[in-house]
Amino acid sequence: MLKKILLATAALVSLAGVVHAEDLKEFRIGILGGENEADRLRNYQCMTDKLKTVLGVEKVSLFPAADYDGVIQGLLGGTLDYAELGASGFAKIYLADAKAVEPILTTVQTDGSMGYYSIMVARKDSGMTKVTDIKGKKLGFADPDSTSGYLIPTVTLPEAIGGPVKGYVAETGFGGGHENLVLEVLKGTFDAGTTFGSGVGEFKDGYTSGNLKKMVDKGILNMDDLVELWKSPLIPNGPIVIRTSMNEDMKSKFKTFMMDLPKTDAACFSAIQGGDFKGFTEVNVDFYKPIIDARKATIGG
Repeated sequence: MLKKILLATAALVSLAGVVHAEDLKEFRIGILGGENEADRLRNYQCMTDKLKTVLGVEKVSLFPAADYDGVIQGLLGGTLDYAELGASGFAKIYLADAKAVEPILTTVQTDGSMGYYSIMVARKDSGMTKVTDIKGKKLGFADPDSTSGYLIPTVTLPEAIGGPVKGYVAETGFGGGHENLVLEVLKGTFDAGTTFGSGVGEFKDGYTSGNLKKMVDKGILNMDDLVELWKSPLIPNGPIVIRTSMNEDMKSKFKTFMMDLPKTDAACFSAIQGGDFKGFTEVNVDFYKPIIDARKATIGG
């Protein structure tokens, strides 16, 4: 019996050593799917060298997932240290394991707001001009774990169209992320689709931030080809989350680095966030409780 206790204790000590060493040697960044992988890696590359110095680690690794769930599962499994999520993605993690990650920061729009919008778009030459025009049409969503691309439309569209989405439209489907969803709308795969934008500025410019803005800036979208059919109520900006089991010193250093980034490297900040923002502000779980409750009540964990 004593031998078993000693072996168990040794295993626990060994495991603790692994976690501690992991914190010191490597910092792992999860990057949500839905945008061209090369673009995502390029946008985050500016962080890798900086974080090595700031955190005192030997390596900073980037993990671009094929979809939202890839990052979610990495965070739940403890194989990622940091990611930027939509509120619904965070809700999925929280409902599965409330202690897996901590939301620490979110972005602030250029007008001072802490939210953004789900935006339904269609081809301008479709003849559609308003949300009720999707009746009998094929509607595309971005990703099952997207806040703006699925959860919020699921919750709020029924009021806009006067009843459940199912039965109102002919068919629904997923576009494989926000960028691809818009491209599929342009191809005609979907008659309309839900993506996201800041709602600040002008639709013709793709707004000041969000998927439309990123696509315009990359030269793969001409806003003259689209029309806006619907805009949701304001959605809380998604959180920056970190692994809860990370040591406190690393948490503090990383949070300070992120808070300072808009001033220390504005270009890097803009690349990561995909547009223009004022900066970051602190948040906690309470900020996302309405989204957590909405997800639990509609699509579950």
